[in-house]
Amino acid sequence: MSDRSRHLIGLLLGAEEDWPQAFEALLQRVGPVTLDGHEHEFGSRRLTIEPFDLNDPVRVGLVIDRLAYWYYHPREWLKKAALMNGTYLLNSPFTFQSMEKHSAYCAMLRLGLKIPRTVLVPYKNPVDNVRWAYTSAKYNRPFDLDAIADDLGYPLYMKPFDGGGWRGVSRINNRDDLHRAYDESDEMLMHLQATVEYDKFARALSIGAETMVMDFRPDEPMHNRYAVSHDFLSPSAGHQAVAISRIVNAFFGWEFNSCEMLVKGDSVHPIDYANACPDVAVTSLHYYFPWAISALVKWSVFSLATGRRSKVDLHTERYFDIADDPALDYDAKLEGYLALADEYFETPKYHEWCAAHLGDFDLRVRDWVAGPDFDRLLRETVVATYPEHEQEKFHAHFKGLTDLWVADQAG
Repeated sequence: MSDRSRHLIGLLLGAEEDWPQAFEALLQRVGPVTLDGHEHEFGSRRLTIEPFDLNDPVRVGLVIDRLAYWYYHPREWLKKAALMNGTYLLNSPFTFQSMEKHSAYCAMLRLGLKIPRTVLVPYKNPVDNVRWAYTSAKYNRPFDLDAIADDLGYPLYMKPFDGGGWRGVSRINNRDDLHRAYDESDEMLMHLQATVEYDKFARALSIGAETMVMDFRPDEPMHNRYAVSHDFLSPSAGHQAVAISRIVNAFFGWEFNSCEMLVKGDSVHPIDYANACPDVAVTSLHYYFPWAISALVKWSVFSLATGRRSKVDLHTERYFDIADDPALDYDAKLEGYLALADEYFETPKYHEWCAAHLGDFDLRVRDWVAGPDFDRLLRETVVATYPEHEQEKFHAHFKGLTDLWVADQAG
């Protein structure tokens, strides 16, 4: 019996080139990992889309999926790979398909998290189906859109119930905005959601057992949305932001996801936390990009080397038992949920394993970001993203921010 295993990580990609190149480069710097006398080696391949027999073997042991939420053919392949071949998936297609933003809101409201009031309104233009016309004429009750909005209070937001990269999201300041946005929603099913007066907009990117909470400025252009600010939340709010992000992910079985929160003082209000393809572009994350890709590498190799298994059963009743305990206040419930999340992510084991088996990996990441290979990747990405007359400016912008990250790691 061989004492060596070769693990292959599959990348299921759309139009992205920056982070996959970074992932591939950093994965090569992991080297063999020996665990209980057994040697583990790691490689990756970019997956292609083709016909598949449901009995076909699957070579990859883990898949990082950036496509299946939008494209059904690879989504069904992922389901087959998970159910029949035991392939480990960082994001479950089963729950991302069924637990879109609407269901995610409902589940987290059930846990008592501070979700702003949200109302689902009927389609402006229902989907074209001959059976719908009769049902609509007989059973659809008229409703007063203005009254709903007045009850929620202005300003508010209108957004699709299933999300999707900020598509169809509108800030509603008055009745004119309300009717214009609703008319333009067409065949999209929409939420109306109250807003919260907030001090900070926080975006937490969670990858496995690691979470980075970032100061996000949604009104800025993409290259400037993530501020490099390490203490922008109070200790209590910062703890809640990390906890909520991990609780959401553990509850649904998501391991590569971002959570957006409005923060007022010590009060944290999640507003968006079902992101099947969270932003990991170097041209938006910049300073935080090396952390994100190294965390993705570390979680992937940890999951493969330790034989971690995907779970289709979510066991949500464990969370609901805490939610229904009248003896627990909000903070106590959050700590109870977080304990379940840490159990799911094997958080202490993960950090101990990385310290034991990837001890110098962070140094290798730092050296790579400081070297010519990363600068080539950055320049190629800038050239592909910006018009020629802006390329030098943006290359210098992102290089300055990633150099700051290198300097902070050295310090």
